[in-house]
Amino acid sequence: MSHKNVYRDILTPVNFISRSASVFDDKTAVIYGERRYSYTEFYKRVNRLASALKKIGIGKGDKIAFICPNIPPMLEAHYAVPMIGAALVSINIRLSSGEIAYIIDHSDAKAVFVDNEFANVVTPVLDKLPDVKTFVNICDISDEKPLNGMEYEEFLSTGSDVPVIPDIDDEYQLITINYTSGTTGRPKGVMYHHRGAYLNALGELLEFGMNSRSVYLWTLPMFHCNGWCFTWAVTAIGATHVCLRKVVPEEIYLTVEKEGITHLCAAPTILIGMSSYAATNNIRLQKPLEIMTAGAPPAPTVIQNMESLGANITQVYGLTEVYGPHSVCQWQAKWDNLPIEEKAGIKAKQGIPYIVAMHMDVVNSDTMEPVPRNGEAIGEIVMRGNNVMLGYYKDTEATEAAFKGGWFHSGDLAVMHSDNYAQIMDRQKDIIISGGENISTVEVENVIYRHPDVMEVAVVSVPDEKWGEVPKAFVVPKPGTNPTTEDIINFCKDNLARFKAPKIVEFGDLPKTATGKIQKFKLRDKEWAGRKRKVN
Repeated sequence: MSHKNVYRDILTPVNFISRSASVFDDKTAVIYGERRYSYTEFYKRVNRLASALKKIGIGKGDKIAFICPNIPPMLEAHYAVPMIGAALVSINIRLSSGEIAYIIDHSDAKAVFVDNEFANVVTPVLDKLPDVKTFVNICDISDEKPLNGMEYEEFLSTGSDVPVIPDIDDEYQLITINYTSGTTGRPKGVMYHHRGAYLNALGELLEFGMNSRSVYLWTLPMFHCNGWCFTWAVTAIGATHVCLRKVVPEEIYLTVEKEGITHLCAAPTILIGMSSYAATNNIRLQKPLEIMTAGAPPAPTVIQNMESLGANITQVYGLTEVYGPHSVCQWQAKWDNLPIEEKAGIKAKQGIPYIVAMHMDVVNSDTMEPVPRNGEAIGEIVMRGNNVMLGYYKDTEATEAAFKGGWFHSGDLAVMHSDNYAQIMDRQKDIIISGGENISTVEVENVIYRHPDVMEVAVVSVPDEKWGEVPKAFVVPKPGTNPTTEDIINFCKDNLARFKAPKIVEFGDLPKTATGKIQKFKLRDKEWAGRKRKVN
Protein backbone atom coordinates (compact mmCIF):
# COMPACT_ATOMS: atom_id res chain seq x y z
CA MET A 1 0.00 0.00 0.00
CA SER A 2 1.34 3.43 -0.97
CA HIS A 3 1.41 6.11 1.71
CA LYS A 4 2.29 8.98 -0.63
CA ASN A 5 -1.15 10.55 -0.48
CA VAL A 6 -1.80 10.04 3.23
CA TYR A 7 -2.20 13.45 4.91
CA ARG A 8 0.47 14.19 7.45
CA ASP A 9 -0.12 17.03 9.88
CA ILE A 10 2.62 19.61 10.31
CA LEU A 11 4.49 19.35 13.59
CA THR A 12 4.00 22.64 15.42
CA PRO A 13 3.66 23.40 19.14
CA VAL A 14 0.96 25.93 18.28
CA ASN A 15 -1.51 23.02 18.06
CA PHE A 16 -0.91 22.06 21.69
CA ILE A 17 -3.18 24.80 23.01
CA SER A 18 -6.24 23.98 20.88
CA ARG A 19 -5.97 20.32 21.91
CA SER A 20 -5.64 21.09 25.61
CA ALA A 21 -8.47 23.63 25.44
CA SER A 22 -10.75 20.92 24.04
CA VAL A 23 -9.63 18.23 26.51
CA PHE A 24 -9.01 20.27 29.69
CA ASP A 25 -11.51 23.07 29.01
CA ASP A 26 -12.30 24.13 32.60
CA LYS A 27 -8.97 23.06 34.15
CA THR A 28 -6.67 25.83 35.42
CA ALA A 29 -4.04 26.49 32.75
CA VAL A 30 -2.37 29.64 34.08
CA ILE A 31 -1.93 31.05 37.58
CA TYR A 32 -0.46 34.49 38.25
CA GLY A 33 -0.92 35.82 41.76
CA GLU A 34 -4.68 35.78 42.34
CA ARG A 35 -5.42 35.47 38.61
CA ARG A 36 -6.59 32.12 37.24
CA TYR A 37 -7.19 31.28 33.57
CA SER A 38 -8.80 28.01 32.53
CA TYR A 39 -7.58 26.36 29.33
CA THR A 40 -10.66 27.72 27.57
CA GLU A 41 -9.87 31.27 28.75
CA PHE A 42 -6.18 30.87 27.95
CA TYR A 43 -7.01 29.78 24.38
CA LYS A 44 -9.45 32.68 23.94
CA ARG A 45 -6.80 35.18 25.04
CA VAL A 46 -4.31 33.68 22.59
CA ASN A 47 -6.83 33.96 19.74
CA ARG A 48 -7.59 37.57 20.65
CA LEU A 49 -3.89 38.42 20.55
CA ALA A 50 -3.43 36.60 17.24
CA SER A 51 -6.38 38.29 15.55
CA ALA A 52 -5.43 41.70 16.98
CA LEU A 53 -1.98 41.32 15.45
CA LYS A 54 -3.52 40.39 12.11
CA LYS A 55 -5.71 43.51 12.26
CA ILE A 56 -2.64 45.76 12.36
CA GLY A 57 -1.13 44.01 9.36
CA ILE A 58 1.16 41.49 11.05
CA GLY A 59 1.42 38.17 9.24
CA LYS A 60 3.59 35.38 7.93
CA GLY A 61 7.32 36.12 8.06
CA ASP A 62 7.00 39.18 10.31
CA LYS A 63 8.83 39.49 13.63
CA ILE A 64 7.27 40.53 16.96
CA ALA A 65 9.47 41.46 19.94
CA PHE A 66 8.50 41.07 23.61
CA ILE A 67 10.39 42.60 26.55
CA CYS A 68 8.53 41.04 29.41
CA PRO A 69 9.10 38.94 32.56
CA ASN A 70 7.39 35.60 33.29
CA ILE A 71 3.80 36.84 33.29
CA PRO A 72 0.77 35.72 31.19
CA PRO A 73 1.32 38.03 28.16
CA MET A 74 4.76 36.48 27.60
CA LEU A 75 3.22 33.02 27.67
CA GLU A 76 0.35 34.01 25.38
CA ALA A 77 2.81 35.39 22.82
CA HIS A 78 4.40 31.95 22.43
CA TYR A 79 1.17 30.78 20.80
CA ALA A 80 -0.41 33.84 19.21
CA VAL A 81 2.66 35.07 17.31
CA PRO A 82 3.61 31.79 15.58
CA MET A 83 -0.09 31.00 15.09
CA ILE A 84 -0.29 33.73 12.44
CA GLY A 85 2.97 32.63 10.81
CA ALA A 86 5.09 35.31 12.44
CA ALA A 87 8.21 34.79 14.57
CA LEU A 88 8.53 35.70 18.26
CA VAL A 89 11.63 37.55 19.45
CA SER A 90 11.79 37.25 23.27
CA ILE A 91 14.34 39.75 24.54
CA ASN A 92 16.42 39.42 27.70
CA ILE A 93 14.93 41.90 30.19
CA ARG A 94 18.34 42.62 31.73
CA LEU A 95 19.98 44.02 28.60
CA SER A 96 21.04 47.64 28.11
CA SER A 97 19.20 50.14 25.90
CA GLY A 98 21.84 49.79 23.18
CA GLU A 99 21.67 46.00 23.16
CA ILE A 100 17.86 46.03 23.04
CA ALA A 101 17.87 48.56 20.19
CA TYR A 102 20.32 46.38 18.25
CA ILE A 103 18.17 43.24 18.66
CA ILE A 104 14.89 44.97 17.73
CA ASP A 105 16.52 46.50 14.65
CA HIS A 106 18.51 43.41 13.62
CA SER A 107 15.47 41.12 13.96
CA ASP A 108 13.34 43.44 11.76
CA ALA A 109 10.61 43.53 14.42
CA LYS A 110 7.47 45.35 13.28
CA ALA A 111 5.78 45.44 16.69
CA VAL A 112 7.25 45.62 20.19
CA PHE A 113 5.44 44.73 23.43
CA VAL A 114 7.08 46.20 26.54
CA ASP A 115 6.35 45.60 30.21
CA ASN A 116 6.12 48.85 32.25
CA GLU A 117 9.10 47.99 34.41
CA PHE A 118 11.41 47.92 31.39
CA ALA A 119 9.99 50.78 29.34
CA ASN A 120 12.72 53.11 30.63
CA VAL A 121 15.26 50.97 28.79
CA VAL A 122 13.37 51.34 25.50
CA THR A 123 12.40 55.02 25.58
CA PRO A 124 15.99 56.34 25.21
CA VAL A 125 16.44 54.45 21.91
CA LEU A 126 13.08 55.04 20.23
CA ASP A 127 14.76 57.20 17.60
CA LYS A 128 16.86 54.18 16.60
CA LEU A 129 13.77 52.08 15.88
CA PRO A 130 12.15 53.72 12.83
CA ASP A 131 10.87 50.42 11.40
CA VAL A 132 8.74 49.53 14.44
CA LYS A 133 5.14 50.30 13.49
CA THR A 134 3.43 49.44 16.78
CA PHE A 135 4.27 49.63 20.47
CA VAL A 136 2.08 47.99 23.12
CA ASN A 137 2.35 48.71 26.87
CA ILE A 138 2.06 45.72 29.20
CA CYS A 139 0.77 47.47 32.33
CA ASP A 140 1.42 44.87 34.98
CA ILE A 141 2.88 47.00 37.78
CA SER A 142 1.07 50.28 37.06
CA ASP A 143 -1.55 51.80 34.74
CA GLU A 144 0.95 54.18 33.19
CA LYS A 145 1.50 53.89 29.43
CA PRO A 146 5.08 55.14 28.93
CA LEU A 147 5.18 54.23 25.23
CA ASN A 148 2.99 55.66 22.51
CA GLY A 149 0.60 52.76 22.03
CA MET A 150 -2.27 50.76 23.50
CA GLU A 151 -2.27 48.92 26.81
CA TYR A 152 -2.03 45.13 26.41
CA GLU A 153 -5.59 44.27 27.56
CA GLU A 154 -6.91 47.12 25.41
CA PHE A 155 -5.02 45.68 22.44
CA LEU A 156 -6.49 42.22 23.12
CA SER A 157 -10.00 43.69 23.10
CA THR A 158 -9.54 44.68 19.45
CA GLY A 159 -9.23 41.00 18.55
CA SER A 160 -11.69 38.10 18.48
CA ASP A 161 -11.69 34.90 20.50
CA VAL A 162 -12.84 32.93 17.44
CA PRO A 163 -10.15 30.28 16.86
CA VAL A 164 -7.48 31.41 14.40
CA ILE A 165 -6.41 28.81 11.84
CA PRO A 166 -2.62 28.48 12.14
CA ASP A 167 -0.83 29.94 9.11
CA ILE A 168 1.95 27.36 9.03
CA ASP A 169 2.73 25.41 5.88
CA ASP A 170 6.23 24.13 6.61
CA GLU A 171 7.62 22.42 9.72
CA TYR A 172 10.87 24.28 9.16
CA GLN A 173 9.12 27.65 9.11
CA LEU A 174 10.69 30.13 11.52
CA ILE A 175 8.91 30.12 14.91
CA THR A 176 11.23 32.21 17.13
CA ILE A 177 14.55 34.04 17.14
CA ASN A 178 16.50 33.89 20.41
CA TYR A 179 19.46 36.21 20.74
CA THR A 180 22.57 34.91 22.48
CA SER A 181 24.10 36.85 25.33
CA GLY A 182 26.75 38.32 23.05
CA THR A 183 29.76 37.58 25.26
CA THR A 184 32.01 38.23 22.27
CA GLY A 185 30.82 40.94 19.89
CA ARG A 186 27.18 41.48 18.98
CA PRO A 187 24.52 38.97 20.05
CA LYS A 188 23.55 36.44 17.36
CA GLY A 189 19.95 35.59 16.48
CA VAL A 190 19.39 31.84 16.85
CA MET A 191 16.57 30.68 14.56
CA TYR A 192 14.17 27.97 15.77
CA HIS A 193 11.68 26.11 13.56
CA HIS A 194 8.26 24.65 14.40
CA ARG A 195 9.38 21.01 14.12
CA GLY A 196 12.27 21.47 16.55
CA ALA A 197 10.12 23.36 19.06
CA TYR A 198 7.43 20.65 18.89
CA LEU A 199 9.87 17.78 19.40
CA ASN A 200 11.93 19.44 22.11
CA ALA A 201 8.74 20.29 24.03
CA LEU A 202 7.77 16.62 23.97
CA GLY A 203 11.33 15.74 24.95
CA GLU A 204 11.01 17.86 28.09
CA LEU A 205 7.89 15.95 29.12
CA LEU A 206 9.59 12.60 28.57
CA GLU A 207 12.78 13.48 30.44
CA PHE A 208 11.13 15.43 33.28
CA GLY A 209 8.26 13.00 33.92
CA MET A 210 5.43 15.52 33.66
CA ASN A 211 1.72 14.75 33.31
CA SER A 212 -1.61 16.62 33.38
CA ARG A 213 -1.49 16.83 37.20
CA SER A 214 1.88 18.60 37.17
CA VAL A 215 2.12 22.20 38.36
CA TYR A 216 5.09 24.02 36.80
CA LEU A 217 6.63 27.14 38.38
CA TRP A 218 8.21 29.68 36.02
CA THR A 219 11.56 30.27 37.72
CA LEU A 220 13.35 29.95 34.37
CA PRO A 221 13.05 33.05 32.11
CA MET A 222 10.69 32.52 29.19
CA PHE A 223 13.02 34.70 27.11
CA HIS A 224 15.80 32.13 27.56
CA CYS A 225 15.48 29.51 24.76
CA ASN A 226 11.71 30.07 25.00
CA GLY A 227 11.89 28.73 28.54
CA TRP A 228 13.70 25.59 27.27
CA CYS A 229 10.47 24.92 25.31
CA PHE A 230 8.47 24.44 28.54
CA THR A 231 6.28 27.33 27.34
CA TRP A 232 4.84 24.72 24.95
CA ALA A 233 5.53 21.52 26.90
CA VAL A 234 3.42 22.40 29.96
CA THR A 235 0.44 23.19 27.72
CA ALA A 236 0.94 20.06 25.60
CA ILE A 237 0.38 17.75 28.59
CA GLY A 238 -2.44 19.84 30.07
CA ALA A 239 -0.45 20.81 33.16
CA THR A 240 -0.64 24.18 34.96
CA HIS A 241 1.67 27.15 34.38
CA VAL A 242 2.40 29.23 37.49
CA CYS A 243 3.88 32.59 36.50
CA LEU A 244 6.38 34.34 38.74
CA ARG A 245 7.46 37.91 38.12
CA LYS A 246 10.33 38.02 40.63
CA VAL A 247 12.55 34.97 41.00
CA VAL A 248 13.83 35.17 44.58
CA PRO A 249 14.07 32.29 47.10
CA GLU A 250 11.38 33.63 49.43
CA GLU A 251 8.84 33.94 46.59
CA ILE A 252 9.80 30.54 45.21
CA TYR A 253 9.23 28.72 48.51
CA LEU A 254 5.98 30.59 49.24
CA THR A 255 4.62 29.75 45.77
CA VAL A 256 5.79 26.13 45.92
CA GLU A 257 3.76 25.64 49.10
CA LYS A 258 0.74 27.75 48.13
CA GLU A 259 0.21 26.33 44.63
CA GLY A 260 1.48 22.77 45.16
CA ILE A 261 4.34 23.12 42.68
CA THR A 262 5.64 19.79 41.38
CA HIS A 263 8.24 20.92 38.81
CA LEU A 264 10.55 23.87 38.18
CA CYS A 265 13.74 24.64 36.23
CA ALA A 266 16.64 26.73 37.48
CA ALA A 267 20.29 27.51 36.88
CA PRO A 268 22.72 26.29 39.55
CA THR A 269 23.05 29.81 40.96
CA ILE A 270 19.29 29.85 41.71
CA LEU A 271 19.68 26.51 43.50
CA ILE A 272 22.55 27.96 45.54
CA GLY A 273 20.31 30.84 46.61
CA MET A 274 17.45 28.45 47.42
CA SER A 275 19.61 26.12 49.54
CA SER A 276 21.25 29.03 51.38
CA TYR A 277 17.84 30.61 52.13
CA ALA A 278 16.49 27.23 53.28
CA ALA A 279 19.43 26.71 55.62
CA THR A 280 19.04 30.19 57.13
CA ASN A 281 15.27 29.83 57.56
CA ASN A 282 15.13 26.14 58.48
CA ILE A 283 13.03 25.18 55.45
CA ARG A 284 12.35 21.65 54.22
CA LEU A 285 10.12 20.73 51.32
CA GLN A 286 6.86 19.14 52.45
CA LYS A 287 6.10 17.43 49.12
CA PRO A 288 8.28 15.99 46.34
CA LEU A 289 9.69 18.66 44.03
CA GLU A 290 11.35 17.85 40.71
CA ILE A 291 14.02 20.36 39.68
CA MET A 292 15.74 20.45 36.31
CA THR A 293 19.00 22.39 36.26
CA ALA A 294 21.32 23.60 33.50
CA GLY A 295 23.10 26.73 32.35
CA ALA A 296 26.45 25.80 33.89
CA PRO A 297 27.89 22.50 35.12
CA PRO A 298 26.51 22.23 38.69
CA ALA A 299 28.91 21.26 41.45
CA PRO A 300 27.96 17.95 43.15
CA THR A 301 27.75 19.90 46.43
CA VAL A 302 25.00 22.14 45.01
CA ILE A 303 23.00 19.08 43.95
CA GLN A 304 23.56 17.40 47.32
CA ASN A 305 22.41 20.50 49.23
CA MET A 306 19.12 20.75 47.32
CA GLU A 307 18.38 17.03 47.55
CA SER A 308 18.91 17.18 51.32
CA LEU A 309 15.88 19.54 51.40
CA GLY A 310 13.69 16.94 49.68
CA ALA A 311 14.07 17.90 46.01
CA ASN A 312 15.11 15.56 43.19
CA ILE A 313 17.61 17.11 40.79
CA THR A 314 17.84 16.25 37.10
CA GLN A 315 20.74 17.82 35.29
CA VAL A 316 20.41 18.61 31.58
CA TYR A 317 22.82 20.23 29.16
CA GLY A 318 22.48 22.29 26.04
CA LEU A 319 22.80 25.73 24.49
CA THR A 320 20.54 28.35 22.93
CA GLU A 321 21.46 26.85 19.53
CA VAL A 322 19.83 23.51 20.45
CA TYR A 323 16.55 24.84 21.91
CA GLY A 324 17.93 24.64 25.44
CA PRO A 325 18.52 21.10 26.80
CA HIS A 326 19.93 18.49 24.41
CA SER A 327 21.20 15.86 26.87
CA VAL A 328 20.16 14.58 30.28
CA CYS A 329 21.94 12.79 33.09
CA GLN A 330 19.51 9.87 32.88
CA TRP A 331 19.25 8.24 36.29
CA GLN A 332 19.51 4.45 36.47
CA ALA A 333 18.17 2.11 39.16
CA LYS A 334 21.59 0.49 39.66
CA TRP A 335 22.75 3.75 41.31
CA ASP A 336 19.88 3.96 43.83
CA ASN A 337 21.80 2.56 46.80
CA LEU A 338 25.04 4.47 46.32
CA PRO A 339 26.21 6.91 49.03
CA ILE A 340 24.74 10.40 48.63
CA GLU A 341 28.11 11.89 47.64
CA GLU A 342 28.52 9.38 44.80
CA LYS A 343 24.94 9.99 43.63
CA ALA A 344 25.60 13.74 43.49
CA GLY A 345 28.80 13.11 41.50
CA ILE A 346 26.90 11.06 38.92
CA LYS A 347 24.11 13.64 38.70
CA ALA A 348 26.70 16.32 37.88
CA LYS A 349 27.42 14.65 34.52
CA GLN A 350 25.90 16.05 31.33
CA GLY A 351 24.81 12.55 30.34
CA ILE A 352 23.26 11.22 27.17
CA PRO A 353 21.18 12.81 24.37
CA TYR A 354 17.44 13.35 24.86
CA ILE A 355 15.24 10.65 23.29
CA VAL A 356 14.14 13.24 20.69
CA ALA A 357 17.71 14.49 20.11
CA MET A 358 19.65 11.23 19.68
CA HIS A 359 22.90 12.66 18.31
CA MET A 360 25.70 13.98 20.54
CA ASP A 361 29.38 13.07 20.73
CA VAL A 362 32.73 14.20 22.11
CA VAL A 363 35.24 14.53 19.30
CA ASN A 364 38.61 15.86 18.26
CA SER A 365 37.53 19.22 16.79
CA ASP A 366 40.09 19.04 13.96
CA THR A 367 39.53 15.47 12.78
CA MET A 368 35.92 15.04 14.01
CA GLU A 369 36.95 11.59 15.31
CA PRO A 370 35.33 10.51 18.62
CA VAL A 371 37.65 10.58 21.64
CA PRO A 372 38.24 7.34 23.59
CA ARG A 373 35.47 6.50 26.09
CA ASN A 374 37.80 6.49 29.08
CA GLY A 375 36.71 9.52 31.12
CA GLU A 376 40.08 11.17 30.50
CA ALA A 377 40.50 12.08 26.82
CA ILE A 378 39.17 15.62 26.29
CA GLY A 379 37.33 16.68 23.15
CA GLU A 380 34.56 19.02 22.04
CA ILE A 381 30.86 18.26 22.40
CA VAL A 382 29.11 18.29 19.01
CA MET A 383 25.43 17.76 18.21
CA ARG A 384 23.02 17.30 15.33
CA GLY A 385 19.33 16.50 14.99
CA ASN A 386 15.84 18.00 14.81
CA ASN A 387 16.44 20.29 17.75
CA VAL A 388 19.44 22.09 16.31
CA MET A 389 18.90 25.66 15.09
CA LEU A 390 18.31 26.62 11.46
CA GLY A 391 21.26 29.00 11.80
CA TYR A 392 22.03 32.55 12.88
CA TYR A 393 19.68 35.21 11.51
CA LYS A 394 21.38 37.23 8.77
CA ASP A 395 24.81 35.77 9.60
CA THR A 396 25.85 33.14 7.06
CA GLU A 397 29.52 33.23 8.05
CA ALA A 398 28.87 32.45 11.73
CA THR A 399 26.37 29.73 10.75
CA GLU A 400 28.88 27.97 8.50
CA ALA A 401 31.55 28.10 11.22
CA ALA A 402 29.16 26.65 13.80
CA PHE A 403 28.29 23.69 11.55
CA LYS A 404 31.81 22.81 10.38
CA GLY A 405 31.98 19.11 9.52
CA GLY A 406 28.19 18.71 9.50
CA TRP A 407 27.74 18.93 13.28
CA PHE A 408 26.95 21.87 15.54
CA HIS A 409 30.04 22.77 17.56
CA SER A 410 29.25 23.63 21.18
CA GLY A 411 32.64 25.03 22.21
CA ASP A 412 32.39 22.91 25.38
CA LEU A 413 35.27 20.59 26.27
CA ALA A 414 34.29 17.26 27.79
CA VAL A 415 35.24 13.65 28.39
CA MET A 416 33.16 10.62 27.48
CA HIS A 417 32.89 7.91 30.10
CA SER A 418 32.79 4.17 29.32
CA ASP A 419 29.00 4.18 29.91
CA ASN A 420 28.63 6.80 27.11
CA TYR A 421 27.77 9.58 29.58
CA ALA A 422 29.49 12.86 28.70
CA GLN A 423 30.92 15.18 31.33
CA ILE A 424 31.97 18.78 30.71
CA MET A 425 35.44 19.78 31.79
CA ASP A 426 35.35 23.40 30.59
CA ARG A 427 34.54 25.85 27.84
CA GLN A 428 37.33 26.01 25.26
CA LYS A 429 38.04 29.61 26.23
CA ASP A 430 37.99 28.82 29.97
CA ILE A 431 40.46 25.94 30.19
CA ILE A 432 43.73 27.04 31.81
CA ILE A 433 47.07 25.93 30.37
CA SER A 434 49.60 26.47 33.12
CA GLY A 435 53.18 25.46 32.38
CA GLY A 436 51.90 23.11 29.70
CA GLU A 437 49.39 21.42 32.04
CA ASN A 438 45.65 21.62 31.38
CA ILE A 439 43.58 22.76 34.37
CA SER A 440 39.79 22.46 34.24
CA THR A 441 38.21 25.45 35.97
CA VAL A 442 35.07 23.35 36.55
CA GLU A 443 37.11 20.73 38.44
CA VAL A 444 38.66 23.39 40.69
CA GLU A 445 35.28 25.05 41.28
CA ASN A 446 33.71 21.72 42.27
CA VAL A 447 36.34 21.27 44.97
CA ILE A 448 35.97 24.82 46.30
CA TYR A 449 32.17 24.39 46.49
CA ARG A 450 32.83 21.65 49.06
CA HIS A 451 34.42 24.17 51.43
CA PRO A 452 31.89 24.77 54.24
CA ASP A 453 32.21 28.59 54.02
CA VAL A 454 31.73 28.93 50.25
CA MET A 455 28.38 29.85 48.67
CA GLU A 456 29.52 30.57 45.07
CA VAL A 457 32.77 30.46 43.15
CA ALA A 458 34.21 31.14 39.71
CA VAL A 459 37.72 30.23 38.62
CA VAL A 460 39.47 31.92 35.68
CA SER A 461 42.97 32.20 34.27
CA VAL A 462 45.20 35.13 35.19
CA PRO A 463 48.59 35.99 33.67
CA ASP A 464 51.73 34.66 35.35
CA GLU A 465 55.34 35.43 34.39
CA LYS A 466 56.63 31.93 35.18
CA TRP A 467 53.75 29.62 34.16
CA GLY A 468 52.06 31.75 31.47
CA GLU A 469 48.74 31.60 33.31
CA VAL A 470 47.46 30.26 36.64
CA PRO A 471 44.05 29.83 38.29
CA LYS A 472 42.41 32.59 40.30
CA ALA A 473 39.30 31.94 42.40
CA PHE A 474 36.55 34.51 42.91
CA VAL A 475 34.59 33.44 46.00
CA VAL A 476 31.27 34.51 47.50
CA PRO A 477 31.34 33.41 51.18
CA LYS A 478 28.25 32.08 52.94
CA PRO A 479 26.55 34.70 55.15
CA GLY A 480 28.19 34.91 58.56
CA THR A 481 31.47 33.32 57.48
CA ASN A 482 34.86 34.88 56.83
CA PRO A 483 37.16 32.45 54.97
CA THR A 484 40.69 33.58 54.11
CA THR A 485 42.77 33.17 50.97
CA GLU A 486 44.93 30.62 52.79
CA ASP A 487 41.82 28.64 53.82
CA ILE A 488 40.70 28.25 50.20
CA ILE A 489 44.14 27.52 48.72
CA ASN A 490 45.04 24.96 51.39
CA PHE A 491 41.65 23.26 51.01
CA CYS A 492 42.33 22.90 47.27
CA LYS A 493 45.83 21.56 47.83
CA ASP A 494 44.39 18.93 50.18
CA ASN A 495 41.80 17.82 47.61
CA LEU A 496 43.48 18.41 44.22
CA ALA A 497 46.81 18.05 42.51
CA ARG A 498 48.73 20.96 44.02
CA PHE A 499 49.41 22.68 40.66
CA LYS A 500 45.64 23.00 40.11
CA ALA A 501 45.09 24.99 43.30
CA PRO A 502 44.36 28.71 42.72
CA LYS A 503 47.32 31.00 43.32
CA ILE A 504 45.07 33.98 44.13
CA VAL A 505 41.65 34.28 45.80
CA GLU A 506 39.36 37.32 45.69
CA PHE A 507 36.18 37.65 47.75
CA GLY A 508 33.07 39.53 46.57
CA ASP A 509 30.02 39.36 44.29
CA LEU A 510 30.06 37.67 40.88
CA PRO A 511 28.75 39.16 37.61
CA LYS A 512 25.79 37.19 36.21
CA THR A 513 23.44 37.09 33.26
CA ALA A 514 19.68 37.48 33.72
CA THR A 515 19.41 33.68 33.70
CA GLY A 516 21.84 33.42 36.62
CA LYS A 517 24.87 32.21 34.69
CA ILE A 518 28.15 33.52 36.07
CA GLN A 519 29.89 35.72 33.47
CA LYS A 520 33.41 34.36 33.77
CA PHE A 521 34.51 36.29 30.70
CA LYS A 522 34.05 39.56 32.59
CA LEU A 523 36.28 38.35 35.39
CA ARG A 524 38.87 37.04 32.93
CA ASP A 525 38.82 40.18 30.77
CA LYS A 526 39.49 42.33 33.83
CA GLU A 527 42.49 40.20 34.79
CA TRP A 528 43.93 40.21 31.26
CA ALA A 529 43.34 43.91 30.51
CA GLY A 530 46.31 45.20 28.54
CA ARG A 531 47.74 41.69 28.16
CA LYS A 532 47.28 39.32 25.23
CA ARG A 533 46.10 35.84 26.12
CA LYS A 534 46.47 32.95 23.72
CA VAL A 535 42.94 31.73 22.96
CA ASN A 536 42.65 27.98 23.47
